[in-house]
Amino acid sequence: MSTPGLQVVLVEPEIHWNTGNAGRTCLAAGARLHLVEPLGFSLGEREVRRAGLDYWPRVDPRVWPNWATFEEALPELGEPFFFTSEAPRTFWDVAYPPRPVLVFGRESVGLSRAIRDRWSERLVSIPMLDPALRSLNLSTSVALALYEVLRQHRAG
Repeated sequence: MSTPGLQVVLVEPEIHWNTGNAGRTCLAAGARLHLVEPLGFSLGEREVRRAGLDYWPRVDPRVWPNWATFEEALPELGEPFFFTSEAPRTFWDVAYPPRPVLVFGRESVGLSRAIRDRWSERLVSIPMLDPALRSLNLSTSVALALYEVLRQHRAG
């Protein structure tokens, strides 16, 4: 079961374990998971079971055929925030609206340059004190972002 206003989007995720962890976190936080193809793995039952995702039917992700199709529907979903290590604004500096859409890129390269350029005013980062780190794990980033939104909505 998801909260209608809280959305998580994984754009072209590559690793099914990360997607599975993100899905479990979405269940815990009441968020809807969206997956934008191409995926780096199969959502077929055997692969999902192998990854230990016995709860996957409850996640019930919405799968989009490509970024263009998803982006067209984005205004109906809510207000987007694009997570990238290159953003000057941290995710703590955002007052999340009632219907946030948290968008994350691929594990290997993050969001494409085209997406980052088009949505440059909507980019946010998760602070990392070690400057040698390139990024955090995708499922860790999803969890941090979701629970910051929940914290803010609870406080407000």
